[in-house]
Amino acid sequence: MMQSITDGERMDGESMRLDASLRGVPFAQPVSPQNLIEAGLRPSHGELSLPALTLDEAALASNREIFFRYLAAHGALVAPHAKTPMSPEIVAELRQAGAWGASVANLQQAAVLMQAGEPRLLLANQIGGIAAGRRLGALLAAHPQVEITAFADSPASVAGLAIAAEAADRQGLPILVEIGTGRAGARDAQAVEAVITAVGASKGRLRLAGVATYEGAAASPDPVATQAAIATLIERTIAAFARIRAIEPEAPLLISAGGSAYFDLVIAALSPVAQADGRASLLLRSGAIFFSDHGIYARAFAALDARGGLVMGDETLSAVASFRPALRLWAEVLSRPEPGLAIAGFGMRDVSFDQGLPRLLSVHRDGVELAGMEGVTVERLNDQHAFLTLPADCDLTVGDILCLGISHPCTCLDRWRAVFGLTQDGTVGRVLRTHFG
Repeated sequence: MMQSITDGERMDGESMRLDASLRGVPFAQPVSPQNLIEAGLRPSHGELSLPALTLDEAALASNREIFFRYLAAHGALVAPHAKTPMSPEIVAELRQAGAWGASVANLQQAAVLMQAGEPRLLLANQIGGIAAGRRLGALLAAHPQVEITAFADSPASVAGLAIAAEAADRQGLPILVEIGTGRAGARDAQAVEAVITAVGASKGRLRLAGVATYEGAAASPDPVATQAAIATLIERTIAAFARIRAIEPEAPLLISAGGSAYFDLVIAALSPVAQADGRASLLLRSGAIFFSDHGIYARAFAALDARGGLVMGDETLSAVASFRPALRLWAEVLSRPEPGLAIAGFGMRDVSFDQGLPRLLSVHRDGVELAGMEGVTVERLNDQHAFLTLPADCDLTVGDILCLGISHPCTCLDRWRAVFGLTQDGTVGRVLRTHFG
């Protein structure tokens, strides 16, 4: 996660001073974040130690506004997945903007947010067995004010959660029965019934609070097959919800889905179910959407537009035009060893590559953006080198500053312990610390 730090603050007993242990910090001696901000550093001028990862603050705010507006139009809620930025500060900003709470993928992430004072968490994964249950119980006991809801897909998972509730002396810990395909989650009605029975046998330590699923796990390269698989998964989720509603006729329940690249399909199928029920809430877990990107999400938004765009009442917006990529990687050209090739100072340790290589957005020389850089392509990465192919007439030279768009925010942010928030004039306006463990 990212957390902004100010002069004099401490975390984990360490003074929040910036030094060479953090990529991007350009000073020979440690400085406070305020000193760095006051320096008015601009990555386009090479004034950060490169490579560096930056966050466009205006784009983040715009993405937040449009997604919250879309959810409100469909009566849905969101618990943004903290695993994307691992930033208590960004999580808090999303909660203050109207998020239901925050989603976490494991106990370490839960512990970081509990320590940061987040009041409501969705443990959106299976925790493991009895040993994990004891660790969760210790966390819950240490933070009795935190409301937490957990996934379960088997009696063994339920047993671990019951141990957690007992260790923390909690009654009625809310449980969502996870319905799955491709990864975790109950696969059929019999598995769902086994979870329900196990929760009922927990002597009040646990209670049924609804259902959860992750539609992204149903995706395949074939868009038609993907939509069919998602539809089948949602049908199973609705059936499991109906079963739980029959057991808990008056309780408020949750229907949670990932809200991945297919959040429009989830909304269209599950929002009417929640609204018809009258006592249920549809809760998405979208996290990376607030950052967007120039790769996997750009492609996903184009596909969403092909399905009809962002429909909000009488208004329809283009997802491609509405969501703005917020992350940029900045790096320097290190070598022009042969015609048609440039070596840049970034690699697999600095940027995501699991969903596509970064894309060159602009080139800067002496603080001025250069024209005529079309056709420059990142072809492959080593640990700390990028290989760029160039058109024959390209005059890219050693020392030029590259600004690159990334693909897949989750696996880019987790490579960085500090991310630099940029103001509209391109200067560093805050420093965000990440806590991926």
